[in-house]
Amino acid sequence: MVRCYITYLAALIVCLVSAAPASKREFSPDNVYFPLPNGFPEPSQDQILQIQREAHGTLPNSLLPATLSSEGVTNLKLIALNELFEVAYFTELVYNLTNKVSGYDLGYGHEYVLDSLHAIVAQEQLHLLNANSALEHFKQEPIQPCKYNFPVTDFHSAIALAGTFTDLVLGTLQDIQEIFAKNQDSGLVRGVASVLGNEAEQQGFYRLVQKKRVTSQPFLTTSTRDFAFTAIQSFTIPGSCPNIDTIPLKKLLPLTVETKDIPAATQKLKFSFAENDAGLYNMNSFRLVYINGQNLPIVKNLENLQVVEDRVLFEVPFPYDEFLMNGLTIAAVTMGADQFADADEVSEAAIFGPGLIQIE
Repeated sequence: MVRCYITYLAALIVCLVSAAPASKREFSPDNVYFPLPNGFPEPSQDQILQIQREAHGTLPNSLLPATLSSEGVTNLKLIALNELFEVAYFTELVYNLTNKVSGYDLGYGHEYVLDSLHAIVAQEQLHLLNANSALEHFKQEPIQPCKYNFPVTDFHSAIALAGTFTDLVLGTLQDIQEIFAKNQDSGLVRGVASVLGNEAEQQGFYRLVQKKRVTSQPFLTTSTRDFAFTAIQSFTIPGSCPNIDTIPLKKLLPLTVETKDIPAATQKLKFSFAENDAGLYNMNSFRLVYINGQNLPIVKNLENLQVVEDRVLFEVPFPYDEFLMNGLTIAAVTMGADQFADADEVSEAAIFGPGLIQIE
């Protein structure tokens, strides 16, 4: 029986790796994703029951704490913003697979993948309903959806991007739990930990269908709320998020990782940012900082700076062999400091970011 299951997975992986790319976006050409046919993000009670059946579990019915700190409110708002983005992303992916849009017909294994993603969509919907209902419980305005634009045109690029932003979510939920604990909001830590576990299960699936090891590293890379807040907005249409201004987090300027298909080796990586974004900064004071695992941030100087058209291009050493920088590495450009105690200090000093690097 075990041998048959392994054979099935091997055939599934071969099929998914060989599926043809290329397609156009059909699900939401106007970038409006909500409301969904089931009423989400404001489903009726009957619709919630159906979502729970599809999610294979229910919304929590345990009691919430009597009070919530202002930082706790920000945590819930960021969670809600992220869950809306994820529901939109995976709903479009399910649509493309269901309709076998060009680049999304997987052949053998198609139904297995589709069944898994149906459950993930419903589970993400419950995550959003849980966060927004908690905000309402604490007399806060629930977060409303944006318009979205996802830069994927086939299953491979879609599942690779899902793996990258899920890694970022897993790191950010670490930050959120710590902030809850520091602000005496410990009553919400257990629930967030359960969501972190669910997201980790999802990540194992995304890695499997990309023919990667199911686990990437022993201690997952940490992140911060500002990095996640910025990354989510890279997929939203500017000006389309009705109440994102109620989330008091910092949006960083964009940082592009120019080097593609990065191997597991010490090397120099290429990055860029917009020349206009550099403003009046003294670029000689810029540093690039890497965050990987649970280790101290790694600070490097920018090398070979040059302006090409409207972009500032530069290189930075990537010390893979010294630190075994597998899984997700977060890059950010800061100013001045040559060392940081943790990811929080990097986030506070960051000007450009996050650049997301995946190494296997």
